[in-house]
Amino acid sequence: MLYLIGLGLSDETDITVKGLETVKKCSRVYLEAYTSILLVDKPVLEKYYGREVIIADREMVESASDEILRDAQNVDVAFLVVGDPFGATTHTDLVLRARELSIPISSIPNASIMSAIGATGLQLYNFGQTVSMVFFTESWKPASFYDRIRENRSIGLHTLVLLDIKVKEQSLENMARGRKIYEPPRYMTVGQCAEQMLEIEGLKKEVGEGGVYNEESLAVGAARVGGKSERFVSGTLKQLCEADEVLGGPLHSMVLLGRRTHELESDYVREFAVDKELWDRIWKRDYEGKQ
Repeated sequence: MLYLIGLGLSDETDITVKGLETVKKCSRVYLEAYTSILLVDKPVLEKYYGREVIIADREMVESASDEILRDAQNVDVAFLVVGDPFGATTHTDLVLRARELSIPISSIPNASIMSAIGATGLQLYNFGQTVSMVFFTESWKPASFYDRIRENRSIGLHTLVLLDIKVKEQSLENMARGRKIYEPPRYMTVGQCAEQMLEIEGLKKEVGEGGVYNEESLAVGAARVGGKSERFVSGTLKQLCEADEVLGGPLHSMVLLGRRTHELESDYVREFAVDKELWDRIWKRDYEGKQ
């Protein structure tokens, strides 16, 4: 059997009882370690699980899945995923490959950022499409997320923005030269995300396609959701550009408020506001009564 097991969002204790029992009986245990991270290191997981954990990076999952699936018709293999196996990131390629090999599959769900973001006080059924924000470069500033945010805002819904992480990434030069040298890990912050969003808004305005949001659009920054050091901060996009000190280390996420935000949602989120008086003014001007 191939087991896809969700680990939750924080530390080694977030795995479910069913998940832990399954890990303990598996012959091999792989940890998917490129779409997200836990807030503890591999040795902590190994001690808690009582099993060796094999790190499965992007290269292994995408190009060497045969090793993960090796002999899984006859032995139990665990593939551990931070959050939920079919939450923010789905591993359908691995599942389809297992099916081709007639390997039985079972998944064990857990909390993901898609559900845990409700800790902000925003109601989950008021969320629209989730989007991802990647690190910009001088020559590459993808804006595909913009139209999906436009669609969400057109019907008044919140937008959850998942922020980029770079783990075991190669520079273009090292990649071109075939050198297995990797860059240090990078984790996008709410401040970087807000800055990039405003940069894209400016570029869209220049070609007459802007107006989806602006510096005074209300948003919520979240850090280490579900962990002991969980933090939230709310304010305008301009304010969130300077919010990283309050939020602290990775992992970060961000939510753009929809205009159908309920008063109870606003009251809850207001408690995290950088400037409560400014929050109240913008809420009354742009959001109140728009449900």
